[in-house]
Amino acid sequence: MALEVNEVNGVSVVALEGDIDLQSSPAVRQQLLACFEKNTRVVVDLSAVTYIDSSGVASLVEAFQVARKKNGTFSLVSVSSAVMRVLSLARLDRVFTIHPTIEAATAAQG
Repeated sequence: MALEVNEVNGVSVVALEGDIDLQSSPAVRQQLLACFEKNTRVVVDLSAVTYIDSSGVASLVEAFQVARKKNGTFSLVSVSSAVMRVLSLARLDRVFTIHPTIEAATAAQG
């Protein structure tokens, strides 16, 4: 799993790549929560994620909850088909705000 954080238009953009599983999800969780220490607007790019398990989904849900507590925003962008399948099964595709591109996500949060 690879992880990169950039700032685009005042929004923290976390790009994830590879498998988000029990081994890598603690690092994802830690990074997402760290982003909320610096910024109240966070976008997660899931275009390069090939697999996500329940621990990875839990990390996304926790970040979503932190955003709500801080009156911030949290959204997903370019969700890969593998991740969308999991989110749809859990009906989380109806909970998370999902954008097609980083540009759309950062504009919506601006």
